[in-house]
Amino acid sequence: MADTAVEVEALALGVMRAWVAGDGKALKKVLARDFMMMVGTHPPQLLDKPSFLAAQERGFQCSRFALREVFVRQHGKAAWLVAGAELELQLGGKPWHGAFLMTDLWRCGTISGWKLAERSLARLDSDDSLAPAVARLQLWT
Repeated sequence: MADTAVEVEALALGVMRAWVAGDGKALKKVLARDFMMMVGTHPPQLLDKPSFLAAQERGFQCSRFALREVFVRQHGKAAWLVAGAELELQLGGKPWHGAFLMTDLWRCGTISGWKLAERSLARLDSDDSLAPAVARLQLWT
């Protein structure tokens, strides 16, 4: 599992670096054929692989990122990555930045290796009292 976690986290960083660089070719290589992205707008919106790749040229750009609190769990031939992320995005010419929750579903194929199948981006709530309240619900602490 540790090797998988390291590999998936490195791939997620590569996806983010390619997005910042506007490198559609690198993104195309790591995105699954049926890739979908859920964008946490109100209401939430979906982008399929062709839409996401074209979106970089149409105003959905990432200029900076930092991943924090990265967790990876393997489930058979799939891995779930969840990370806090500081993002600087442009969406339709408007800045959209701050703390986000990024979730990825990665699938491992026999020939193609790990591919990003699903990504979800949503702004995090800025109420600092919520995280400790949820932590108190954890039975293992």
